[in-house]
Amino acid sequence: MQEYEDLKALVAEIESDINKAEGGNKAAGTRVRKEMQRVKQAAQAVRNRILEIRSAQ
Repeated sequence: MQEYEDLKALVAEIESDINKAEGGNKAAGTRVRKEMQRVKQAAQAVRNRILEIRSAQ
C-alpha cells in the first residue's frame, strides 16, 4: 500500500531532526513539529485507504 510506504518514509526522514531537537536545537524542533503535521496527514490517508479497502469487500 503506497500510502503506508509514504508514511514510513516521512517518519524516517525526520529521525535526525528529532535527535537534534532532543539535544536542544530549537530550529530542529520547529522542523519536527512541521513534519509531524505531514505525518498526521499521511496517517489519515492510510486510514482512508483502509476504509476504502474494507468497504470494497
